[in-house]
Amino acid sequence: MTTIAEPITVPDRAQLVARATELTALLRNNAAEGEKNRRVVEESIQALTDAGLFKLAVPKRYGGYETDMRTMLEVSKAVGYADGGTAWVLTLTNICAWLTGLFPVKAQDEVFGANPDAKVSGVLTPTSTSEKVDGGYKVTGRWYYNSGSWHATWAVLGIPITDENGTVVDQGLALIPTSEMTLEDTWFVAGMRSSGSNCLVADSVFVPAHRVMSVPPAIDGDYPTEQIGSEALYRSAFVPILALVLIGTQLGLGQAALDFVIEKAPKKAISYTFFEKQSDSVAFQLQVAEAAQLLDTANLLAQRAAQDIDDAAAGAEYLDYKARARVRADTGWVAEHVTRAIDILLSAHGAGSFGDTSPLQRIWRDSATAARHAIVSPAVGYEIYGKALLGVEEKITPLV
Repeated sequence: MTTIAEPITVPDRAQLVARATELTALLRNNAAEGEKNRRVVEESIQALTDAGLFKLAVPKRYGGYETDMRTMLEVSKAVGYADGGTAWVLTLTNICAWLTGLFPVKAQDEVFGANPDAKVSGVLTPTSTSEKVDGGYKVTGRWYYNSGSWHATWAVLGIPITDENGTVVDQGLALIPTSEMTLEDTWFVAGMRSSGSNCLVADSVFVPAHRVMSVPPAIDGDYPTEQIGSEALYRSAFVPILALVLIGTQLGLGQAALDFVIEKAPKKAISYTFFEKQSDSVAFQLQVAEAAQLLDTANLLAQRAAQDIDDAAAGAEYLDYKARARVRADTGWVAEHVTRAIDILLSAHGAGSFGDTSPLQRIWRDSATAARHAIVSPAVGYEIYGKALLGVEEKITPLV
Protein backbone atom coordinates (compact mmCIF):
# COMPACT_ATOMS: atom_id res chain seq x y z
CA MET A 1 0.00 0.00 0.00
CA THR A 2 1.74 3.14 -1.16
CA THR A 3 0.77 6.75 -1.59
CA ILE A 4 0.71 8.44 -5.00
CA ALA A 5 3.84 10.55 -5.39
CA GLU A 6 3.00 12.34 -8.65
CA PRO A 7 1.11 15.62 -8.26
CA ILE A 8 -2.31 15.71 -9.89
CA THR A 9 -4.27 18.54 -11.44
CA VAL A 10 -7.04 19.46 -9.04
CA PRO A 11 -10.18 21.06 -10.51
CA ASP A 12 -11.12 24.33 -8.85
CA ARG A 13 -14.38 24.97 -7.03
CA ALA A 14 -16.19 26.30 -10.07
CA GLN A 15 -15.17 23.31 -12.17
CA LEU A 16 -16.33 20.84 -9.54
CA VAL A 17 -19.67 22.60 -9.11
CA ALA A 18 -20.04 22.59 -12.91
CA ARG A 19 -19.42 18.83 -12.96
CA ALA A 20 -22.14 18.36 -10.36
CA THR A 21 -24.54 20.61 -12.26
CA GLU A 22 -23.98 18.66 -15.47
CA LEU A 23 -25.35 15.58 -13.69
CA THR A 24 -28.63 17.25 -12.68
CA ALA A 25 -30.81 15.56 -15.30
CA LEU A 26 -29.36 12.11 -14.65
CA LEU A 27 -29.66 12.38 -10.88
CA ARG A 28 -33.24 13.67 -11.10
CA ASN A 29 -34.23 10.91 -13.49
CA ASN A 30 -32.93 8.32 -11.02
CA ALA A 31 -34.35 9.97 -7.90
CA ALA A 32 -37.72 8.18 -7.83
CA GLU A 33 -36.11 4.77 -8.32
CA GLY A 34 -33.59 5.52 -5.60
CA GLU A 35 -36.35 6.46 -3.21
CA LYS A 36 -38.35 3.34 -4.08
CA ASN A 37 -35.35 1.03 -3.53
CA ARG A 38 -34.12 3.02 -0.49
CA ARG A 39 -30.65 3.41 -1.97
CA VAL A 40 -29.10 5.68 -4.55
CA VAL A 41 -29.17 4.12 -8.00
CA GLU A 42 -25.79 2.68 -8.91
CA GLU A 43 -25.74 4.64 -12.16
CA SER A 44 -25.84 7.85 -10.13
CA ILE A 45 -23.08 6.65 -7.78
CA GLN A 46 -20.90 5.73 -10.75
CA ALA A 47 -21.55 9.08 -12.45
CA LEU A 48 -20.52 10.95 -9.29
CA THR A 49 -17.46 8.72 -8.99
CA ASP A 50 -16.47 9.31 -12.61
CA ALA A 51 -16.86 13.06 -12.10
CA GLY A 52 -14.44 12.90 -9.18
CA LEU A 53 -17.04 14.19 -6.73
CA PHE A 54 -16.21 11.56 -4.11
CA LYS A 55 -12.60 12.81 -4.10
CA LEU A 56 -13.26 16.21 -2.52
CA ALA A 57 -11.79 15.26 0.85
CA VAL A 58 -9.39 12.49 -0.19
CA PRO A 59 -5.74 13.56 0.26
CA LYS A 60 -3.82 14.48 -2.89
CA ARG A 61 -1.30 11.85 -1.87
CA TYR A 62 -3.81 9.26 -3.04
CA GLY A 63 -5.01 11.08 -6.13
CA GLY A 64 -7.74 12.98 -4.29
CA TYR A 65 -8.64 16.65 -4.64
CA GLU A 66 -8.18 17.69 -0.97
CA THR A 67 -10.39 20.75 -1.48
CA ASP A 68 -11.92 22.79 1.35
CA MET A 69 -15.12 23.24 3.32
CA ARG A 70 -16.54 25.85 0.95
CA THR A 71 -16.10 23.53 -2.04
CA MET A 72 -17.75 20.61 -0.25
CA LEU A 73 -20.65 22.89 0.65
CA GLU A 74 -21.13 24.18 -2.89
CA VAL A 75 -20.87 20.75 -4.52
CA SER A 76 -23.35 19.28 -2.02
CA LYS A 77 -25.71 22.15 -2.81
CA ALA A 78 -25.42 21.52 -6.56
CA VAL A 79 -26.17 17.81 -6.15
CA GLY A 80 -28.93 18.56 -3.62
CA TYR A 81 -30.56 20.72 -6.27
CA ALA A 82 -30.99 17.52 -8.29
CA ASP A 83 -31.82 15.06 -5.50
CA GLY A 84 -31.60 15.23 -1.73
CA GLY A 85 -30.84 11.58 -1.00
CA THR A 86 -28.04 11.45 -3.55
CA ALA A 87 -26.51 14.64 -2.17
CA TRP A 88 -26.72 13.30 1.38
CA VAL A 89 -24.80 10.15 0.44
CA LEU A 90 -22.18 12.19 -1.41
CA THR A 91 -21.83 14.64 1.46
CA LEU A 92 -21.53 12.03 4.20
CA THR A 93 -19.07 9.99 2.16
CA ASN A 94 -16.90 13.03 1.55
CA ILE A 95 -16.89 14.12 5.18
CA CYS A 96 -16.02 10.58 6.27
CA ALA A 97 -13.11 10.69 3.81
CA TRP A 98 -12.06 13.86 5.64
CA LEU A 99 -12.26 12.01 8.95
CA THR A 100 -10.09 9.26 7.47
CA GLY A 101 -7.52 11.91 6.57
CA LEU A 102 -7.13 12.70 10.28
CA PHE A 103 -5.89 9.19 11.12
CA PRO A 104 -2.23 8.16 11.03
CA VAL A 105 -0.88 7.72 7.51
CA LYS A 106 -0.60 3.97 8.11
CA ALA A 107 -4.39 3.82 8.47
CA GLN A 108 -4.93 6.11 5.49
CA ASP A 109 -2.73 3.83 3.39
CA GLU A 110 -4.96 0.89 4.24
CA VAL A 111 -8.01 2.78 3.01
CA PHE A 112 -6.98 5.06 0.14
CA GLY A 113 -3.58 3.58 -0.59
CA ALA A 114 -5.20 0.23 -1.29
CA ASN A 115 -8.07 1.81 -3.24
CA PRO A 116 -8.05 5.53 -4.14
CA ASP A 117 -11.79 5.26 -4.89
CA ALA A 118 -12.63 3.78 -1.47
CA LYS A 119 -15.85 5.15 0.01
CA VAL A 120 -16.18 5.63 3.75
CA SER A 121 -19.40 5.93 5.73
CA GLY A 122 -19.64 6.77 9.39
CA VAL A 123 -21.48 7.15 12.69
CA LEU A 124 -19.86 9.07 15.53
CA THR A 125 -22.13 7.80 18.32
CA PRO A 126 -20.27 5.11 20.34
CA THR A 127 -23.09 2.54 20.40
CA SER A 128 -20.65 -0.30 20.96
CA THR A 129 -18.27 -1.99 23.35
CA SER A 130 -14.56 -2.52 23.04
CA GLU A 131 -12.02 -4.79 24.65
CA LYS A 132 -8.36 -3.82 24.80
CA VAL A 133 -6.23 -6.63 23.36
CA ASP A 134 -2.68 -6.96 22.15
CA GLY A 135 -2.14 -4.43 19.35
CA GLY A 136 -5.58 -2.86 19.41
CA TYR A 137 -9.21 -3.51 20.35
CA LYS A 138 -11.97 -6.01 19.76
CA VAL A 139 -15.10 -4.10 18.93
CA THR A 140 -18.73 -5.20 19.09
CA GLY A 141 -21.54 -2.83 18.28
CA ARG A 142 -24.50 -1.61 16.25
CA TRP A 143 -24.38 1.75 14.52
CA TYR A 144 -27.63 3.17 13.15
CA TYR A 145 -28.21 5.85 10.52
CA ASN A 146 -25.08 4.90 8.59
CA SER A 147 -25.78 6.98 5.47
CA GLY A 148 -24.40 5.59 2.23
CA SER A 149 -24.06 2.17 3.82
CA TRP A 150 -24.80 0.30 0.57
CA HIS A 151 -21.85 1.91 -1.20
CA ALA A 152 -19.19 2.10 1.54
CA THR A 153 -16.11 -0.09 1.66
CA TRP A 154 -14.97 1.30 5.04
CA ALA A 155 -16.69 2.92 7.99
CA VAL A 156 -15.49 5.28 10.72
CA LEU A 157 -17.45 4.42 13.86
CA GLY A 158 -17.71 5.66 17.42
CA ILE A 159 -16.37 3.36 20.13
CA PRO A 160 -15.58 3.59 23.83
CA ILE A 161 -11.85 3.18 24.45
CA THR A 162 -11.13 0.86 27.37
CA ASP A 163 -8.07 -0.04 29.42
CA GLU A 164 -6.79 -3.50 30.35
CA ASN A 165 -9.41 -3.76 33.11
CA GLY A 166 -12.30 -3.02 30.79
CA THR A 167 -12.84 0.49 32.19
CA VAL A 168 -13.88 3.13 29.68
CA VAL A 169 -11.12 5.74 29.66
CA ASP A 170 -11.81 7.63 26.44
CA GLN A 171 -14.09 7.98 23.43
CA GLY A 172 -12.77 7.14 20.00
CA LEU A 173 -13.41 6.62 16.33
CA ALA A 174 -12.44 3.35 14.69
CA LEU A 175 -11.80 2.69 11.00
CA ILE A 176 -13.24 -0.71 10.06
CA PRO A 177 -13.67 -2.38 6.65
CA THR A 178 -17.35 -2.97 5.93
CA SER A 179 -16.38 -6.45 4.72
CA GLU A 180 -15.72 -7.34 8.37
CA MET A 181 -19.22 -6.31 9.44
CA THR A 182 -22.81 -7.06 8.49
CA LEU A 183 -25.43 -4.63 7.26
CA GLU A 184 -28.99 -4.68 8.56
CA ASP A 185 -31.58 -3.12 6.26
CA THR A 186 -33.36 -0.89 8.79
CA TRP A 187 -33.90 2.40 6.93
CA PHE A 188 -37.68 2.81 6.57
CA VAL A 189 -38.43 6.52 6.82
CA ALA A 190 -40.54 9.36 5.40
CA GLY A 191 -37.67 11.34 3.85
CA MET A 192 -34.12 10.84 2.64
CA ARG A 193 -35.19 7.32 1.78
CA SER A 194 -32.46 6.80 -0.81
CA SER A 195 -29.70 7.66 1.65
CA GLY A 196 -29.56 4.02 2.77
CA SER A 197 -28.84 5.01 6.37
CA ASN A 198 -28.91 1.46 7.66
CA CYS A 199 -27.38 -0.28 10.66
CA LEU A 200 -23.83 -1.64 10.62
CA VAL A 201 -23.13 -4.52 13.00
CA ALA A 202 -19.73 -5.65 14.30
CA ASP A 203 -19.14 -8.80 16.34
CA SER A 204 -15.72 -8.94 18.02
CA VAL A 205 -13.96 -7.29 15.09
CA PHE A 206 -10.27 -6.61 15.70
CA VAL A 207 -9.24 -3.01 15.12
CA PRO A 208 -5.51 -2.27 15.29
CA ALA A 209 -4.49 0.68 17.47
CA HIS A 210 -3.41 2.82 14.51
CA ARG A 211 -7.01 2.72 13.25
CA VAL A 212 -8.41 4.18 16.46
CA MET A 213 -8.48 7.94 17.04
CA SER A 214 -9.28 9.68 20.33
CA VAL A 215 -12.17 12.15 19.95
CA PRO A 216 -11.62 14.66 22.82
CA PRO A 217 -8.21 15.84 21.50
CA ALA A 218 -9.67 15.98 17.99
CA ILE A 219 -12.40 18.36 19.16
CA ASP A 220 -9.59 20.74 20.11
CA GLY A 221 -7.73 20.23 16.84
CA ASP A 222 -5.17 17.65 17.94
CA TYR A 223 -5.26 15.07 15.12
CA PRO A 224 -2.98 12.02 14.77
CA THR A 225 -2.15 12.50 11.07
CA GLU A 226 1.54 13.09 10.49
CA GLN A 227 0.69 15.31 7.49
CA ILE A 228 -1.14 18.05 9.37
CA GLY A 229 1.62 20.57 8.79
CA SER A 230 1.36 20.33 5.01
CA GLU A 231 -2.34 19.62 4.44
CA ALA A 232 -4.61 22.53 5.33
CA LEU A 233 -7.89 20.66 4.85
CA TYR A 234 -7.02 18.28 7.70
CA ARG A 235 -6.44 21.21 10.05
CA SER A 236 -10.11 22.23 9.76
CA ALA A 237 -12.02 22.55 13.03
CA PHE A 238 -13.48 19.15 13.92
CA VAL A 239 -17.07 19.81 15.02
CA PRO A 240 -17.70 22.89 12.83
CA ILE A 241 -16.86 21.05 9.61
CA LEU A 242 -18.80 17.93 10.64
CA ALA A 243 -21.88 20.05 11.39
CA LEU A 244 -21.79 22.63 8.61
CA VAL A 245 -21.27 20.13 5.81
CA LEU A 246 -24.75 18.74 6.50
CA ILE A 247 -26.57 21.85 5.31
CA GLY A 248 -25.17 21.91 1.77
CA THR A 249 -27.88 19.48 0.71
CA GLN A 250 -30.51 21.68 2.38
CA LEU A 251 -29.42 24.72 0.40
CA GLY A 252 -29.78 22.78 -2.84
CA LEU A 253 -33.23 21.50 -1.91
CA GLY A 254 -34.40 24.98 -1.02
CA GLN A 255 -33.19 26.43 -4.31
CA ALA A 256 -34.82 23.60 -6.26
CA ALA A 257 -38.14 24.31 -4.55
CA LEU A 258 -37.92 28.03 -5.28
CA ASP A 259 -37.05 27.54 -8.94
CA PHE A 260 -39.86 25.02 -9.44
CA VAL A 261 -42.50 27.29 -7.90
CA ILE A 262 -41.31 30.27 -9.95
CA GLU A 263 -41.29 28.20 -13.15
CA LYS A 264 -44.89 27.05 -12.62
CA ALA A 265 -46.29 30.39 -11.44
CA PRO A 266 -47.15 31.86 -14.90
CA LYS A 267 -48.94 28.63 -15.86
CA LYS A 268 -50.86 27.88 -12.67
CA ALA A 269 -54.07 29.54 -11.47
CA ILE A 270 -54.98 30.24 -7.86
CA SER A 271 -58.10 28.21 -7.16
CA TYR A 272 -61.22 30.03 -5.98
CA THR A 273 -59.84 33.41 -7.03
CA PHE A 274 -59.88 35.46 -10.22
CA PHE A 275 -56.12 34.89 -10.70
CA GLU A 276 -55.45 32.80 -13.78
CA LYS A 277 -51.72 33.05 -13.07
CA GLN A 278 -50.15 32.81 -9.63
CA SER A 279 -47.53 35.30 -10.71
CA ASP A 280 -50.18 38.06 -10.97
CA SER A 281 -51.07 37.82 -7.28
CA VAL A 282 -49.38 40.26 -4.89
CA ALA A 283 -49.85 37.78 -2.06
CA PHE A 284 -48.02 35.14 -4.09
CA GLN A 285 -45.29 37.61 -5.01
CA LEU A 286 -44.73 38.39 -1.33
CA GLN A 287 -44.49 34.72 -0.46
CA VAL A 288 -41.92 34.06 -3.20
CA ALA A 289 -39.89 37.08 -2.16
CA GLU A 290 -39.87 36.02 1.48
CA ALA A 291 -38.79 32.48 0.60
CA ALA A 292 -36.05 33.80 -1.69
CA GLN A 293 -34.76 36.13 1.03
CA LEU A 294 -34.68 33.32 3.56
CA LEU A 295 -32.67 31.18 1.15
CA ASP A 296 -30.33 34.04 0.24
CA THR A 297 -29.52 34.79 3.87
CA ALA A 298 -29.13 31.08 4.61
CA ASN A 299 -26.59 30.83 1.80
CA LEU A 300 -24.69 33.89 2.98
CA LEU A 301 -24.50 32.61 6.55
CA ALA A 302 -23.36 29.17 5.40
CA GLN A 303 -20.71 30.66 3.13
CA ARG A 304 -19.37 32.86 5.92
CA ALA A 305 -19.11 29.90 8.27
CA ALA A 306 -17.39 27.79 5.61
CA GLN A 307 -14.94 30.58 4.82
CA ASP A 308 -14.10 31.01 8.50
CA ILE A 309 -13.32 27.29 8.76
CA ASP A 310 -11.17 27.41 5.61
CA ASP A 311 -9.33 30.60 6.53
CA ALA A 312 -8.40 29.27 9.96
CA ALA A 313 -7.19 25.97 8.49
CA ALA A 314 -5.16 27.72 5.78
CA GLY A 315 -3.55 29.93 8.43
CA ALA A 316 -2.73 26.96 10.68
CA GLU A 317 -5.03 28.39 13.33
CA TYR A 318 -7.80 26.63 15.20
CA LEU A 319 -11.14 28.34 15.62
CA ASP A 320 -11.65 29.47 19.21
CA TYR A 321 -14.57 28.18 21.26
CA LYS A 322 -16.87 31.12 20.57
CA ALA A 323 -16.31 30.87 16.80
CA ARG A 324 -16.95 27.13 16.90
CA ALA A 325 -20.12 27.69 18.91
CA ARG A 326 -21.29 30.21 16.34
CA VAL A 327 -20.85 27.67 13.53
CA ARG A 328 -23.07 25.24 15.47
CA ALA A 329 -25.68 28.01 15.70
CA ASP A 330 -25.19 28.94 12.03
CA THR A 331 -25.80 25.34 11.03
CA GLY A 332 -29.11 25.21 12.89
CA TRP A 333 -30.15 28.64 11.63
CA VAL A 334 -29.59 27.64 8.01
CA ALA A 335 -31.54 24.40 8.37
CA GLU A 336 -34.38 26.16 10.17
CA HIS A 337 -34.71 28.92 7.59
CA VAL A 338 -34.43 26.64 4.57
CA THR A 339 -37.22 24.58 6.13
CA ARG A 340 -39.28 27.72 6.62
CA ALA A 341 -38.66 28.83 3.02
CA ILE A 342 -39.80 25.46 1.68
CA ASP A 343 -42.94 25.58 3.85
CA ILE A 344 -43.80 29.02 2.41
CA LEU A 345 -43.27 27.75 -1.12
CA LEU A 346 -45.48 24.72 -0.52
CA SER A 347 -48.29 26.97 0.64
CA ALA A 348 -47.76 29.38 -2.23
CA HIS A 349 -47.78 26.62 -4.85
CA GLY A 350 -50.86 25.00 -3.33
CA ALA A 351 -52.14 21.51 -2.58
CA GLY A 352 -50.59 20.22 -5.80
CA SER A 353 -47.26 20.37 -3.98
CA PHE A 354 -48.13 17.06 -2.33
CA GLY A 355 -48.99 15.09 -5.43
CA ASP A 356 -46.85 12.03 -6.07
CA THR A 357 -45.78 13.51 -9.42
CA SER A 358 -44.62 16.80 -7.89
CA PRO A 359 -40.93 17.13 -7.00
CA LEU A 360 -41.94 19.44 -4.15
CA GLN A 361 -43.27 16.62 -2.00
CA ARG A 362 -39.95 14.77 -2.06
CA ILE A 363 -38.01 18.01 -1.53
CA TRP A 364 -40.22 18.72 1.49
CA ARG A 365 -39.78 15.23 2.98
CA ASP A 366 -36.05 15.09 2.33
CA SER A 367 -35.40 18.54 3.75
CA ALA A 368 -37.59 17.99 6.81
CA THR A 369 -35.85 14.71 7.60
CA ALA A 370 -32.30 16.02 7.13
CA ALA A 371 -33.05 19.12 9.20
CA ARG A 372 -33.67 16.88 12.22
CA HIS A 373 -30.13 15.46 12.29
CA ALA A 374 -29.01 15.75 15.91
CA ILE A 375 -25.93 17.88 15.24
CA VAL A 376 -28.03 20.28 13.12
CA SER A 377 -30.64 20.94 15.86
CA PRO A 378 -31.26 24.72 15.93
CA ALA A 379 -32.30 24.83 19.58
CA VAL A 380 -29.13 23.05 20.70
CA GLY A 381 -26.94 25.22 18.47
CA TYR A 382 -28.52 28.43 19.74
CA GLU A 383 -28.07 27.40 23.36
CA ILE A 384 -24.43 26.52 22.76
CA TYR A 385 -23.81 29.90 21.13
CA GLY A 386 -25.82 31.85 23.69
CA LYS A 387 -23.84 30.33 26.54
CA ALA A 388 -20.58 31.12 24.73
CA LEU A 389 -21.61 34.74 24.15
CA LEU A 390 -22.62 35.18 27.78
CA GLY A 391 -19.61 33.40 29.24
CA VAL A 392 -21.74 30.69 30.84
CA GLU A 393 -19.38 27.86 31.70
CA GLU A 394 -22.01 25.12 31.86
CA LYS A 395 -21.69 22.84 28.80
CA ILE A 396 -24.53 20.85 27.28
CA THR A 397 -22.32 18.90 24.84
CA PRO A 398 -18.62 18.36 24.15
CA LEU A 399 -19.33 18.66 20.41
CA VAL A 400 -18.36 22.28 19.83
